[in-house]
Formats: sequence, structure tokens, C-alpha cells
Amino acid sequence: MNQERLMKVILAPVVSEKSNLLAEKHNQMTFKVLRDATKQEIKAAVELLFGVQVASVTTVTTKGKTKRFGRNMGRRSDVKKAYVSLVEGQELNLESAAASADKE
Repeated sequence: MNQERLMKVILAPVVSEKSNLLAEKHNQMTFKVLRDATKQEIKAAVELLFGVQVASVTTVTTKGKTKRFGRNMGRRSDVKKAYVSLVEGQELNLESAAASADKE
């Protein structure tokens, strides 16, 4: 897999009550990813970017809602989320990963 592609696969971490609960109880992290990203690409990207071992990846595509913007009807874009389970004993700290990325 191309390393440039892997660097672009993960868009952002999902920060919510549900994602924090999954991180604490099941050692899972949640990320927004590209809509055309495969599970193998997501696994390789997390291992490359954060230096952890990934046990499994589950993906969910959430369809965008139709919303009204003034008098016009609009549609939010679709979002693909990846739930990444880490191997037992592995830990991913987003704060330290962001700090080390800023130094480089």
C-alpha cells in the first residue's frame, strides 16, 4: 500500500460519549475515514501513524441527513467511521500522538 494514501485515510478522531466509553471499556478507538477506504487500509494507517497493533476494524457508513438551509433544501455529506480494536495491552493516546506529530 502507498504510504501517501495511508497518511490521508484517517481524517479525524471521533470525540463523543460513545467513543470515550468504547475506548475505556473495550480498548477501541473511533475515527472518521475516507469513504472509499478499506478495512486493510485503515488498519495499516493506524499502525503506521500511531505505532500500535490493531486486532480488528469495523466500519459504518452514516448517510447524510436532508436539512433545510433557509428556504433551500440541502443534504449533509455521508460519513464513514471506523471502530478500531487494539490488541490486548496496546494503548493509543491521541494527545501524545498529536504532540509528537507537531514536533516533526
